[in-house]
Amino acid sequence: MKIHFGFIFAAFSIFMGGCVSPPQTPITLSQSAVGPQAGRIGVAMTALPKLDTLVPGAGCLLCLAAASIANSSLTTHAQTLTYEDLPKLKTDVANLLRKKGTEVVVIEEDVNINDLADFDTQVPNSAKKNFAPLQQKYKVDKLLLMDVTALGFIRTYASYIPTSDPKGLLQGTGYMVNLKNNTYDWYLPVYITKSADQNWDEPPKFPGLTNAYFQALEIGKDSFLKPFIGDAPAVTPKAENSTPIPAAISGVAQNAIR
Repeated sequence: MKIHFGFIFAAFSIFMGGCVSPPQTPITLSQSAVGPQAGRIGVAMTALPKLDTLVPGAGCLLCLAAASIANSSLTTHAQTLTYEDLPKLKTDVANLLRKKGTEVVVIEEDVNINDLADFDTQVPNSAKKNFAPLQQKYKVDKLLLMDVTALGFIRTYASYIPTSDPKGLLQGTGYMVNLKNNTYDWYLPVYITKSADQNWDEPPKFPGLTNAYFQALEIGKDSFLKPFIGDAPAVTPKAENSTPIPAAISGVAQNAIR
Protein backbone atom coordinates (compact mmCIF):
# COMPACT_ATOMS: atom_id res chain seq x y z
CA MET A 1 0.00 0.00 0.00
CA LYS A 2 1.29 3.44 -0.87
CA ILE A 3 -0.40 6.64 0.28
CA HIS A 4 0.57 9.93 -1.34
CA PHE A 5 0.69 12.93 0.96
CA GLY A 6 -0.24 15.05 -2.05
CA PHE A 7 -3.75 13.85 -1.26
CA ILE A 8 -3.85 16.28 1.68
CA PHE A 9 -3.08 19.27 -0.51
CA ALA A 10 -5.41 18.11 -3.28
CA ALA A 11 -8.26 17.70 -0.82
CA PHE A 12 -7.48 21.10 0.73
CA SER A 13 -7.60 22.74 -2.69
CA ILE A 14 -11.03 21.22 -3.36
CA PHE A 15 -12.53 22.81 -0.25
CA MET A 16 -10.63 26.08 -0.41
CA GLY A 17 -10.69 26.67 -4.14
CA GLY A 18 -13.48 29.25 -3.98
CA CYS A 19 -16.00 29.48 -6.80
CA VAL A 20 -16.01 26.55 -9.16
CA SER A 21 -17.34 26.72 -12.70
CA PRO A 22 -20.61 24.83 -13.15
CA PRO A 23 -20.26 21.53 -14.99
CA GLN A 24 -20.82 21.49 -18.72
CA THR A 25 -24.29 20.20 -19.55
CA PRO A 26 -24.71 17.51 -22.23
CA ILE A 27 -24.99 18.70 -25.84
CA THR A 28 -26.83 16.50 -28.31
CA LEU A 29 -24.98 15.69 -31.51
CA SER A 30 -26.79 17.38 -34.41
CA GLN A 31 -26.66 15.92 -37.88
CA SER A 32 -25.19 19.18 -39.19
CA ALA A 33 -22.16 18.74 -36.90
CA VAL A 34 -21.01 15.70 -38.88
CA GLY A 35 -21.17 14.65 -42.52
CA PRO A 36 -19.65 16.14 -45.68
CA GLN A 37 -20.42 19.71 -44.60
CA ALA A 38 -18.66 19.38 -41.23
CA GLY A 39 -15.10 19.72 -42.51
CA ARG A 40 -12.27 17.44 -41.46
CA ILE A 41 -12.76 15.77 -38.07
CA GLY A 42 -9.90 14.35 -36.04
CA VAL A 43 -10.86 11.46 -33.76
CA ALA A 44 -8.66 10.82 -30.73
CA MET A 45 -8.51 9.48 -27.19
CA THR A 46 -6.68 10.44 -24.04
CA ALA A 47 -4.41 7.87 -22.39
CA LEU A 48 -6.48 5.20 -20.66
CA PRO A 49 -6.23 5.29 -16.86
CA LYS A 50 -4.76 2.56 -14.72
CA LEU A 51 -7.38 0.11 -13.50
CA ASP A 52 -7.99 0.77 -9.83
CA THR A 53 -10.47 0.78 -6.94
CA LEU A 54 -11.95 4.19 -6.17
CA VAL A 55 -13.26 4.94 -2.68
CA PRO A 56 -15.03 8.34 -2.81
CA GLY A 57 -16.11 9.51 0.61
CA ALA A 58 -13.04 8.21 2.45
CA GLY A 59 -11.96 11.80 2.78
CA CYS A 60 -9.31 11.90 5.52
CA LEU A 61 -5.87 10.33 5.27
CA LEU A 62 -6.61 7.71 7.94
CA CYS A 63 -9.97 6.96 6.32
CA LEU A 64 -8.22 6.47 3.02
CA ALA A 65 -5.63 4.16 4.59
CA ALA A 66 -8.39 2.06 6.16
CA ALA A 67 -10.30 1.86 2.86
CA SER A 68 -7.11 0.94 1.03
CA ILE A 69 -6.38 -1.94 3.41
CA ALA A 70 -9.98 -3.17 3.32
CA ASN A 71 -10.00 -3.25 -0.50
CA SER A 72 -6.37 -4.19 -1.16
CA SER A 73 -7.13 -7.63 -2.63
CA LEU A 74 -9.75 -6.10 -4.95
CA THR A 75 -7.31 -3.39 -6.08
CA THR A 76 -4.66 -6.04 -6.76
CA HIS A 77 -7.17 -7.96 -8.84
CA ALA A 78 -8.31 -4.82 -10.71
CA GLN A 79 -4.76 -4.25 -11.90
CA THR A 80 -4.73 -7.69 -13.57
CA LEU A 81 -7.76 -6.91 -15.75
CA THR A 82 -7.61 -5.70 -19.33
CA TYR A 83 -9.09 -2.90 -21.42
CA GLU A 84 -10.51 -5.46 -23.89
CA ASP A 85 -11.07 -3.57 -27.18
CA LEU A 86 -11.57 -0.14 -25.57
CA PRO A 87 -8.37 1.22 -27.22
CA LYS A 88 -10.10 0.65 -30.60
CA LEU A 89 -12.95 3.01 -29.67
CA LYS A 90 -11.61 5.90 -31.77
CA THR A 91 -11.35 3.63 -34.82
CA ASP A 92 -14.92 2.45 -34.30
CA VAL A 93 -16.17 6.05 -34.02
CA ALA A 94 -14.19 7.04 -37.11
CA ASN A 95 -15.77 4.23 -39.14
CA LEU A 96 -19.26 5.34 -38.09
CA LEU A 97 -18.47 8.93 -39.10
CA ARG A 98 -17.23 7.81 -42.50
CA LYS A 99 -20.59 6.13 -43.08
CA LYS A 100 -22.12 9.60 -42.73
CA GLY A 101 -19.79 10.97 -45.41
CA THR A 102 -17.47 12.71 -42.95
CA GLU A 103 -13.81 13.27 -43.77
CA VAL A 104 -12.04 11.69 -40.80
CA VAL A 105 -8.49 11.53 -39.48
CA VAL A 106 -7.73 9.02 -36.72
CA ILE A 107 -5.10 10.57 -34.44
CA GLU A 108 -2.91 7.69 -33.32
CA GLU A 109 -1.20 9.42 -30.38
CA ASP A 110 -2.92 10.04 -27.07
CA VAL A 111 -4.03 13.64 -26.56
CA ASN A 112 -2.85 15.08 -23.25
CA ILE A 113 -5.45 17.67 -22.22
CA ASN A 114 -3.23 18.91 -19.39
CA ASP A 115 -0.70 20.15 -21.95
CA LEU A 116 -3.27 22.65 -23.28
CA ALA A 117 -3.63 26.16 -21.94
CA ASP A 118 -6.76 27.13 -20.01
CA PHE A 119 -9.43 28.95 -22.00
CA ASP A 120 -11.09 31.72 -20.00
CA THR A 121 -14.36 32.86 -21.53
CA GLN A 122 -18.00 33.41 -20.63
CA VAL A 123 -19.24 32.14 -24.00
CA PRO A 124 -21.69 29.26 -23.42
CA ASN A 125 -20.55 25.74 -24.33
CA SER A 126 -16.91 26.76 -24.63
CA ALA A 127 -14.20 24.25 -23.80
CA LYS A 128 -12.26 24.90 -20.61
CA LYS A 129 -9.00 24.22 -22.44
CA ASN A 130 -7.73 25.92 -25.59
CA PHE A 131 -7.88 23.27 -28.31
CA ALA A 132 -7.26 25.77 -31.14
CA PRO A 133 -3.53 24.94 -31.58
CA LEU A 134 -4.50 21.37 -32.47
CA GLN A 135 -6.18 22.61 -35.65
CA GLN A 136 -2.82 23.30 -37.25
CA LYS A 137 -1.06 20.36 -35.61
CA TYR A 138 -3.47 17.73 -36.93
CA LYS A 139 -4.81 19.63 -39.97
CA VAL A 140 -8.44 19.24 -38.83
CA ASP A 141 -11.44 21.52 -38.38
CA LYS A 142 -12.89 19.72 -35.38
CA LEU A 143 -11.54 17.39 -32.71
CA LEU A 144 -13.68 14.52 -31.41
CA LEU A 145 -12.17 13.24 -28.19
CA MET A 146 -13.01 10.30 -25.91
CA ASP A 147 -11.62 10.98 -22.45
CA VAL A 148 -11.93 7.93 -20.17
CA THR A 149 -10.96 9.04 -16.66
CA ALA A 150 -11.74 6.06 -14.38
CA LEU A 151 -11.84 2.28 -14.89
CA GLY A 152 -12.08 -0.64 -12.52
CA PHE A 153 -14.17 -0.66 -9.36
CA ILE A 154 -15.83 1.87 -7.09
CA ARG A 155 -16.98 1.54 -3.50
CA THR A 156 -18.46 4.54 -1.73
CA TYR A 157 -17.56 5.43 1.85
CA ALA A 158 -18.63 7.73 4.67
CA SER A 159 -15.28 8.33 6.36
CA TYR A 160 -14.24 4.83 7.55
CA ILE A 161 -17.54 3.10 6.77
CA PRO A 162 -18.38 1.58 3.36
CA THR A 163 -21.81 2.66 2.16
CA SER A 164 -22.02 0.33 -0.84
CA ASP A 165 -20.68 -2.92 -2.20
CA PRO A 166 -17.99 -2.54 -4.86
CA LYS A 167 -19.21 -2.13 -8.44
CA GLY A 168 -17.65 -2.24 -11.87
CA LEU A 169 -16.91 1.26 -13.17
CA LEU A 170 -16.30 3.20 -16.35
CA GLN A 171 -16.33 7.00 -16.26
CA GLY A 172 -15.41 9.47 -18.96
CA THR A 173 -16.58 12.11 -21.39
CA GLY A 174 -16.97 12.25 -25.14
CA TYR A 175 -16.96 15.62 -26.86
CA MET A 176 -16.34 17.35 -30.17
CA VAL A 177 -14.70 20.78 -30.25
CA ASN A 178 -15.07 23.17 -33.18
CA LEU A 179 -11.48 24.39 -33.43
CA LYS A 180 -12.49 27.66 -35.11
CA ASN A 181 -14.18 28.98 -31.97
CA ASN A 182 -13.25 26.41 -29.27
CA THR A 183 -16.90 25.52 -28.55
CA TYR A 184 -18.50 22.13 -28.16
CA ASP A 185 -20.57 20.65 -30.99
CA TRP A 186 -21.21 17.58 -28.83
CA TYR A 187 -20.69 16.80 -25.15
CA LEU A 188 -21.61 13.53 -23.44
CA PRO A 189 -20.69 12.56 -19.87
CA VAL A 190 -20.53 8.77 -19.49
CA TYR A 191 -20.76 7.23 -16.02
CA ILE A 192 -21.48 3.50 -15.81
CA THR A 193 -21.52 1.33 -12.69
CA LYS A 194 -22.52 -2.32 -12.62
CA SER A 195 -23.13 -4.48 -9.54
CA ALA A 196 -22.16 -8.13 -9.30
CA ASP A 197 -25.15 -10.36 -10.11
CA GLN A 198 -24.59 -12.44 -6.99
CA ASN A 199 -21.96 -12.44 -4.23
CA TRP A 200 -19.15 -9.97 -4.91
CA ASP A 201 -16.75 -10.95 -2.09
CA GLU A 202 -14.96 -13.92 -3.66
CA PRO A 203 -11.20 -13.24 -3.52
CA PRO A 204 -8.75 -13.53 -5.09
CA LYS A 205 -10.40 -13.67 -8.54
CA PHE A 206 -13.71 -11.94 -7.69
CA PRO A 207 -15.60 -13.61 -10.57
CA GLY A 208 -18.86 -11.73 -9.97
CA LEU A 209 -17.20 -8.31 -9.88
CA THR A 210 -14.93 -9.20 -12.79
CA ASN A 211 -18.00 -9.89 -14.90
CA ALA A 212 -19.55 -6.63 -13.66
CA TYR A 213 -16.44 -4.70 -14.73
CA PHE A 214 -16.51 -6.13 -18.24
CA GLN A 215 -20.24 -5.38 -18.49
CA ALA A 216 -19.59 -1.76 -17.45
CA LEU A 217 -16.79 -1.60 -20.02
CA GLU A 218 -19.07 -2.82 -22.81
CA ILE A 219 -21.97 -0.56 -21.82
CA GLY A 220 -19.61 2.41 -21.59
CA LYS A 221 -18.13 1.75 -25.01
CA ASP A 222 -21.60 1.43 -26.54
CA SER A 223 -22.57 4.74 -24.89
CA PHE A 224 -19.77 6.53 -26.73
CA LEU A 225 -20.72 4.90 -30.04
CA LYS A 226 -24.51 5.29 -29.91
CA PRO A 227 -24.71 8.99 -30.95
CA PHE A 228 -22.97 8.12 -34.25
CA ILE A 229 -25.19 5.18 -35.16
CA GLY A 230 -27.90 6.25 -37.58
CA ASP A 231 -29.83 9.26 -36.30
CA ALA A 232 -29.73 8.24 -32.62
CA PRO A 233 -29.64 11.22 -30.23
CA ALA A 234 -26.85 11.47 -27.68
CA VAL A 235 -28.33 10.68 -24.25
CA THR A 236 -26.39 10.76 -21.00
CA PRO A 237 -26.11 7.11 -19.85
CA LYS A 238 -27.58 6.36 -16.42
CA ALA A 239 -25.65 4.50 -13.75
CA GLU A 240 -27.12 2.23 -11.10
CA ASN A 241 -28.53 4.65 -8.53
CA SER A 242 -25.28 6.54 -8.43
CA THR A 243 -23.96 10.07 -8.67
CA PRO A 244 -20.93 10.72 -10.94
CA ILE A 245 -17.68 11.31 -9.11
CA PRO A 246 -16.59 14.97 -9.25
CA ALA A 247 -13.48 15.11 -11.42
CA ALA A 248 -11.26 16.55 -8.72
CA ILE A 249 -12.36 14.01 -6.12
CA SER A 250 -11.97 11.05 -8.44
CA GLY A 251 -8.48 12.24 -9.27
CA VAL A 252 -7.63 12.42 -5.57
CA ALA A 253 -8.91 8.91 -5.00
CA GLN A 254 -6.89 7.51 -7.89
CA ASN A 255 -3.72 9.23 -6.77
CA ALA A 256 -4.10 8.27 -3.15
CA ILE A 257 -4.57 4.51 -3.31
CA ARG A 258 -2.05 2.14 -4.79
